[in-house]
Amino acid sequence: MTDPQDTPEADERATPSTEKSAPVDRAENGPFDASEANPIRPYIDIGGIKVLPRDGLNLRLEVEENTQRIVAVGLDYAGSTLQVQPFASPRSSGLWHETREQIRAQVSQQGGRVEEREGPLGPELLAEVPAAAAADASAGRRVVRFVGVDGPRWFLRGVIGGDGASSAEAAEKVEDLFRSIVVVRGAAPMPPRDLIPLTMPQTPGS
Repeated sequence: MTDPQDTPEADERATPSTEKSAPVDRAENGPFDASEANPIRPYIDIGGIKVLPRDGLNLRLEVEENTQRIVAVGLDYAGSTLQVQPFASPRSSGLWHETREQIRAQVSQQGGRVEEREGPLGPELLAEVPAAAAADASAGRRVVRFVGVDGPRWFLRGVIGGDGASSAEAAEKVEDLFRSIVVVRGAAPMPPRDLIPLTMPQTPGS
């Protein structure tokens, strides 16, 4: 009897692909590299990313307590939440395939459930995870979507919660928000998987 671990499928699963994962129209419709962004649009500059303002959008910075470093940007929009993080990546390979395997393992360790599916941005994970505030079982679970796009020398990860994780109409709005983001990788050398530095928001003219 053949050991499942010896099958080609098992080998492929054990060694995630290093190919880039991105919509075919990424350069035209985002998420954008800084070299592709429209220079006259009034972006909010947060260092490693730029966000295009829109009605009803609220922006939050997630700060690491010990270092006071900004580690993620939270965007609340149209009943959905979107957490984004930009990372440095190699020029010729991507991080999303490997990152999905890491997320899958983390969710399982937390007692959650996860399934992979093909979404408008490419492969994504739909997960049911214990609520963050769950000090007791009554706090329940929440559904989130993990999305990711590999760009030129960067990788943008997003976590979608709220209506955007379960409603098709809300999902379309938050996906459009994700695709409007500009990643500013910069020219300085950075190890792959390092978080591209985020800064306090600067609006045009400030």
